[in-house]
Amino acid sequence: MSIRDRLIDMLEPTIESMGYELVDIDARSNKKGGLVRIYIDGPDGVGLDDCEAVSHQVSGVLDVEDPMPGEYNLEISSPGLDRPLRTAAHFQRFVGDRVKLELSSPRVEDGRWRFTGVLKGFADDTLTIDVDGEELQVDRAQLKMARLVPEY
Repeated sequence: MSIRDRLIDMLEPTIESMGYELVDIDARSNKKGGLVRIYIDGPDGVGLDDCEAVSHQVSGVLDVEDPMPGEYNLEISSPGLDRPLRTAAHFQRFVGDRVKLELSSPRVEDGRWRFTGVLKGFADDTLTIDVDGEELQVDRAQLKMARLVPEY
């Protein structure tokens, strides 16, 4: 299990109990120090006070569990306009929006591994995405990354 997945399993109950949604976690460690960046959302969005409250609670859990080797910085943030999509609920909620996908390996059919298009549907853990008029099926297990594409 990756450190990211361990952190999600460890921190999601705490964050949800506070009334927030854990959107995603970015965790990196290196010789100079690591980073744990947690993206949260709330019913009315999130502000500085929300991030501070979550940071205080999460810090306590991380101090006790000590999941990251060495020193690291903890950041709590809103997901932003290009929010990551991680769960089935995320994909279902954003059907009809433009998304950017990166696969963990290239597709056999065409060798592509990056796509931008409109998320047309999500069922049985499969995304249907319209890329320039062509509908593609992508299994969620193949995804390395999925994000909304902001429209300005």
